[in-house]
Formats: sequence, C-alpha cells, structure tokens
Amino acid sequence: MSNLAAQPDRAQHKHALSLYLITIIAMAFSGQMIANSVGWQIYDLTKSAFYLGLVGLVQFIPMAAMTLFSGYIADHFNRKVVVLLSGIGFCVCYGYLMVSSYTKALHPSSLLMIAFIIGAVNSLNSPALQSLLPNIVQRSELTKATAQKTACFQAATIIGPALGGLLYAMGAYVVYLVSAAVVLVGCVAILGVWVAPRVRDSQPVNLHSLLGGAQYVRKHPVILGAISLDLFAVLFGGATALLPIFSSTILHIGPIGLGFLRAAPALGAFFVSFYLARRPFTHRVGITMFSAVMVFGISTICFAISRNFWFSFAVLIILGAADVISVVVRSTLVQIQTPNEMLGRVNSINQLFIGTSNQLGEFESGLTAAWFGAIPAALIGGIGTISIVLIWMKLFPRLRKMDQYEDSGEGDWIQEE
Repeated sequence: MSNLAAQPDRAQHKHALSLYLITIIAMAFSGQMIANSVGWQIYDLTKSAFYLGLVGLVQFIPMAAMTLFSGYIADHFNRKVVVLLSGIGFCVCYGYLMVSSYTKALHPSSLLMIAFIIGAVNSLNSPALQSLLPNIVQRSELTKATAQKTACFQAATIIGPALGGLLYAMGAYVVYLVSAAVVLVGCVAILGVWVAPRVRDSQPVNLHSLLGGAQYVRKHPVILGAISLDLFAVLFGGATALLPIFSSTILHIGPIGLGFLRAAPALGAFFVSFYLARRPFTHRVGITMFSAVMVFGISTICFAISRNFWFSFAVLIILGAADVISVVVRSTLVQIQTPNEMLGRVNSINQLFIGTSNQLGEFESGLTAAWFGAIPAALIGGIGTISIVLIWMKLFPRLRKMDQYEDSGEGDWIQEE
C-alpha cells in the first residue's frame, strides 16, 4: 500500500493542500490557454487543417515515447523539484512563443517544434505532480482531495479557453505572457508545499526498473481494469469530437451554440467534483465506477438521437458528471492501491492511457463519422461504451465487487462467481 504520511498538524496539511491546488490550477489554466492559442495561431498562419492536426500529434509523440522514463524520474527524484523544473521549462517555451509572436517572426515549423517540447515537458510534469498528492494528505482525506483536485482542473478547463480567447484578441503574445506568469505562480506555490518524507525506489536505471509501473499494473487487475476501462470507454464514446457537425448540420445552432455544447460536459464535471469534495464515495466504489461509465455511454446515445438543443445540452452535462465520477474513483483507487515508491511509474502509464484514449477517440469518432455519418458514429460509440462496461464487469469481477478503496485487488483476472 501507499506510504501515506501521518501528519501531526492538520493546519499544516490544509495549507500544503491549498498550495498544491493552486499549482494544479496554474498548470491546468495555462495549459488550456496555450492549447487554444497554439491551435488558433497555427491555423492562422497556415489555413491548413493538416497543420492543426499535427499540433495534437507532436504533443502526443513525446508523451508516448517518454512514459517509462518520466515515471522513473517521478519515483527516483524529488517530485517537487521535478514539478518546479517542468514549470521553468513551460515558461521558457511560452517566453519564446511570446517574443516570436510579438516580433512576427514565428514560423509554423517553429510553433510545432515548441509544441513538441511542451509535450515533452508535460510528460515529465504530470506523473510527478499527480504523485505528490499522497505525500501531502492523509489516507482518510485522499478521496476528498482527489475530488478537490478534479474540481480545480475542471474550473480551469471552463475558464482557461474563454480567457485565452479574449487575450488572443489583444495579440497572441499576450496569451503567452499571461500563461508564463500563471505558471510562475504555480512554481512559487509548489515551493511552499509541505511533503511527507517517502521511501524512494533505489533501483538503478535499467529495463526492469523502467518497466516497473507496467509490470505492477499488469499484476494488479483492479488497477488494470480501472485504467483500461477508461481507455476503451473514451475510445468508443468520444462523441464530443463530433460537436461541430452536430451544431452545424443537425441542431443548426451555429458557433455560439457549439460553445455552449462544448462547455456542458465541463459544467457537469465541475459541479459533481465539487459535490464529491464534500461527500466522497467511500463504499461500493467498484460498481459506482462501472455505473458512471454506463451512464456515460447512455448519455452518448441520447445525444446522438437528440434534435433539441436544450436536451442535448442537458445530456452533455450528465455525460460530464458521469465522466468525473469515473475519474475521481479511478484516480483515488490508483493512488491508494499503488505503493508510493511505484506511484510515478503507474501514474505515467495511467497518463498514457488517458492521452491515447483522447487522441485516438477523436480519430475513431471522425473516421466513423466519415464512413457512416455523425449520428450513426455517436450511436456506435455509445453502444460500444456500454458493451465495454459489460465485458469489463465480467473480466474484472474483483473491481466490480470492490467496496472500499483499500480492498485487496490481487488475484486472477476472472474469478469464479
């Protein structure tokens, strides 16, 4: 089990958690503004959808390539230092984009190169930042803290793109300047976070130590089932990638309506994560996660058959709420079921699964829509998600039957009923 700290001072714990959440908000907020700005700017420079697609690809490549290495770093080095150095790396990238944009010397190839570097820096930052939480809070507070972290992230997801768009109207360099300043706030906050001493993995850099996270996930069906459920459910159920088509040709609501639909899942996720921060799930966690993903699939089907804007908006709010329940349960489960000295590598595997599902999910939705049309594509996605839930409930019965996060998840994949 994780080596969670028994902290003597509750005030110290609350202060550390507050500073940690400030760092989460800063990193997520700046990341959302940057994603919007880079995408808009490269399309502005090239007028090419191909280049727009390359932005996501060049950020995914380093994340996939560095998964094992970044997890090893998070487990063998001071995680606060890794987050701090990553923040400095972000600031350097944003500073380059700011100067190049201000002087109008930015070339599309340079923008893609910086996007690649940002992806590499983020692959180092994310496992270390996610793995810090069990060293800050007590085990009894971990579920609430995970929900608070998710609420902060969702708030940044809602506000970041909107503010980024307003700042972009003043000039792309303004977005990069503000993003760098926000990251610096996060860096200052992480310096003040009290972190409990932890046992670090002393293994040297070799293939066995690099693959430690993957091997741990493979040997623990509860963790494997939880993170792979998200991978395949989002892979099939990524209907949000089709929102522009639904807004334009099916619901006929234009770009303003599209903006509301894009915000709907984040709104649902924010309010539910805020609720879970006050009243977290502590029992029947396995079936709760499966039920949430099932609702995600049903919501996708309802969205596909809807012809009314307000019904579609409400369904997407429910979809976002169901998704965040699954996220909080999965994140808490991974944090508690994984030894602290292995947490960075396991979180890096989890991050790879999330990134893969998001990227390939959008590709799958677009490809299916091109073949069969947007409505059949969304229907297929929703049915696929429900099918995955039913299959995973059979493949991972221990996960389905799990009552509390601390319950043992060891054993064979398929157990006799």
